Formats: sequence, C-alpha cells, structure tokens
Amino acid sequence: MAGVGLFDKQAEVYLSVRPKYPSDWFSRLSALTPHHSLAWDAGTGNGQAAMGVAEFYDQVIATDVSEPQISLSMPHPKVKYVHTPPSMSDDELIAMFGGEGMVDLGTVATAVHCVELQAFYYRQCPSFLELAMRRFLESTAPYRNPGTSFVRDEYKTLPFPFESVGSLGSEGEPLMLEMKQEASFEVCLGVIKSWSLISTAKEKGVDLLNEGVVKELETAWGGTEVIRTLNYNAFMLVGKVPN
Repeated sequence: MAGVGLFDKQAEVYLSVRPKYPSDWFSRLSALTPHHSLAWDAGTGNGQAAMGVAEFYDQVIATDVSEPQISLSMPHPKVKYVHTPPSMSDDELIAMFGGEGMVDLGTVATAVHCVELQAFYYRQCPSFLELAMRRFLESTAPYRNPGTSFVRDEYKTLPFPFESVGSLGSEGEPLMLEMKQEASFEVCLGVIKSWSLISTAKEKGVDLLNEGVVKELETAWGGTEVIRTLNYNAFMLVGKVPN
C-alpha cells in the first residue's frame, strides 16, 4: 500500500494541527446519496473528515493503515475507527461493511496520494468490474459474428416461425433464464479466450487480450485469488411445427 507508515511518527502532531473540514462540503456530498446509513472514510488519519461525514450518516467506518493514527482518533458516537493493515484481504474488508454494496458514501480526504487507487475503486464500487468489461466488449465489436446480434438482443429479434407451446418462450417473447458459476479470474479469462471473436481478431493481427488488457481486467476483478459468481444470461424459445 502506497502510504504505509508515512504518518506513524508524527501522529500526535497531525492530531494537534490538522484542520477540520467545513460541514458544508459533507452536506453537499450527502445530498447526492439516496441513503445515509453507512459511510466509509478511508485513510482517516485521526478522523478529521470522518467527524464531518458523521453529521449526515448513521454510521461511519473510518479506516487507516496507521495504527498510531487510529490510536489517537477523535471519538464520536457514530464513528467506528478500524486499523486496516496491508495484510487485510478484500474479503475481510468487505465483511467489515456487511457485504458488497452496503456503503452509501466513500470518502478519501488528504490521504488520496497514499491510496492504491485501482484497488480502492474496486472496493468502493463493485461496478468497476462491469465498467472494465464494458470497455473490453466495446473493443471486440469489429470482430463479432453478425449472428451474435440475436444473442445481444436476448433472442427477441430471432425469427422463430413455430406455434407457441406455452410458457417456455415464443417468437419475440423468449423465456429469460440464468446460470451461475463460481469462478476465479483465470476461469473467467478462459471463458473469454474461448470466444470465436478472439481468434477472428488474431487472424487480422489484433490481440484483444494483450498484456495490458488482461492486467486491467485482473485488477478490476480484484486479483487472481478472488472468487466471484459469473452470471450467464440465457434465453429459451420452444415451439411446434404448425399443422
């Protein structure tokens, strides 16, 4: 972690001289979140920003890699200070908040230069992975088989001139299904490598999964040790030959 130990030796000085942030700043932030149950102040130091956030949220979890800073934190009934050493895993951190998607507001004040931004963005916003995947999928567009448009349209535009047999999907109204798979990043990457468009692009001299792309996806995933649930959307059409 980028800023480990930077302020350990001057934690007392930090507490005595660092200013508190204007309440108006946090009021403006709170107006942007629909819920105000839980906020996370990362790199909290002694809690200078956490104290301001606590005016507008039911609970604030304030974290810092510096144990001396946390030990000198300013008490507040709505702020829970937690020492988060670099050895803490993503799973442990997420569990501390009660699961993914539980944080209504995340703040990093003067400590932003000490934060590993990619890792923090992933922890703060589960959709970070979705954004990375969306960028990757956009890059694959020139190499897709035209027939895959039916899949992207969820079979809603797939010609299917058969009589409906009930609730299992008919022309224009497919049955929506879902499959789940617990997977590591390597498994997810393998699934992507199995796509025909990957080889189509290679035949045209384009490596869609070059080292930089793979690294970006791996970071967004959360690292090679993280296990995630892959959701496969599936669509069913069933019919019988007309008499």
